[in-house]
Amino acid sequence: MVANRGEIAVRVQQTLKTLGIATVAVYSDPDATAPHVLMADEAWPLGGESAAETYLDMEKIITIALRCGVEAIHPGYGFLSENPRFARTCAEAGIVFIGPSPESMEALGDKISSKELAQQAGAPVVPNSPPCDRVDEAVDRFLATWGFPLLVKAAAGGGGRGMRLVNSLEGLAPALESAGREAQAAFGDRRVFLERYIPRPRHVEIQVLADGMGNTLHLLERDCSIQRRYQKIIEETPSPFLTPELRRRMGEAAVAVTRSAGYVNAGTVEFLVDSETGEFYFLEMNTRLQVEHPITDEVLGIDLVEWQVRIASGEKLTLNQDDIQARGHAVECRIYAEDPYNDFAPSVGTLERWLPPTGPGLRLDSGVAQGQTVSTYYDPMLAKLIAWGPDRASSLHRMDLALSQFPVLGVVTNIQFLRQVIRHPKFMEGDYDTGFLSVNSELGRPDSSEEDLNLAQALAAWAMDQVPSQQTRIQAGPGAAQNNPWHTGGKLRLP
Repeated sequence: MVANRGEIAVRVQQTLKTLGIATVAVYSDPDATAPHVLMADEAWPLGGESAAETYLDMEKIITIALRCGVEAIHPGYGFLSENPRFARTCAEAGIVFIGPSPESMEALGDKISSKELAQQAGAPVVPNSPPCDRVDEAVDRFLATWGFPLLVKAAAGGGGRGMRLVNSLEGLAPALESAGREAQAAFGDRRVFLERYIPRPRHVEIQVLADGMGNTLHLLERDCSIQRRYQKIIEETPSPFLTPELRRRMGEAAVAVTRSAGYVNAGTVEFLVDSETGEFYFLEMNTRLQVEHPITDEVLGIDLVEWQVRIASGEKLTLNQDDIQARGHAVECRIYAEDPYNDFAPSVGTLERWLPPTGPGLRLDSGVAQGQTVSTYYDPMLAKLIAWGPDRASSLHRMDLALSQFPVLGVVTNIQFLRQVIRHPKFMEGDYDTGFLSVNSELGRPDSSEEDLNLAQALAAWAMDQVPSQQTRIQAGPGAAQNNPWHTGGKLRLP
């Protein structure tokens, strides 16, 4: 079972099918005819619309899994992917959870405890205070050492929620209160702490793999510094900033943290890199597959989802660190249904025209299809466009060309905005950090000529294709079809 939706559910199913493993999809009412449902061997309704009553309802998911007799569950990312209780519930039900142990999740899921673990492993960490909800003696000591500006951060979360930048003592108490409220609402845990603010950092993460026999290796880095509201929108590998020596040190630190946590399966160790000094600091470890994993797939010629499945089925890593060599360069752009020129407001509607580009070096991980309704119930990401080239310049050129040939009608997207970013002289030079979008305010204004051209392309494509695609929905429930001849039951097994 793939206990998720959208592009990641499609992506995981693609690999499972190549391995000869039958797939089970689950879906909410708005997703009844979504691509991940149509491609599965079985599809079962979760009954409901919101995430809380569908993809976050572990009781529903486990009940369906047991009725289907599934051997394993892949959680994708988001939703229940980093929920140790869900991983533990899977194990209690006799179902393989394709991911790390609940104990590793618990150790690494809390930002404060994970920093302590990283320090024990010898990794440098950003200085932080103990959990705090008001200005007290511990906060005063932190301020005496590090001063302002600083960050208030949620101990139990990520994605920018429960995070505040504070520049003065007057703003600290209100920031602690508002960040705590947001953290409680988002994660059920209002604990926050103070962290030293690093100006102009780069956000660089190291992909790791670890099997159950003590073998751990890193799969190089991804530079994820182009962000809006602390959310990544463009990622690339190799990073144009890292030197070979810095890459080696960060890789070794990531492996040390992974081993220290007793971690098994795929994970990502995230670092902040000081653009001025080149020093790096452990930020957190994500105990799941990352949205941006495809660029690692492309430059290394591997399938990370396949390795997740093989490790979960008890196999040993057949790769060693010397095998991990980058081949060319890859960049990923996240295609969102949002208006970047209106404070990134989400856009809803029906995809009247959705015609992704194709060509050499291009890959699209998509969870939508033409005619599908984009709702407000879930994250507005529609797809991820990946471009590979023998070098950075060629991959960026391919990406720019692909984005210029991506007609979409029915919702507003960020496609033009992405083109503006990757064509910006500073980005093309590799000279950027996490504040790139806020510093370059001209990126917040649309290029009217490009906007008119994109609309004209989309309208022309729509006019040429007025025959809607006819897709038959797979019926769900006790009589759901089992269409995969390799589905033999028993323990998780690979051909």
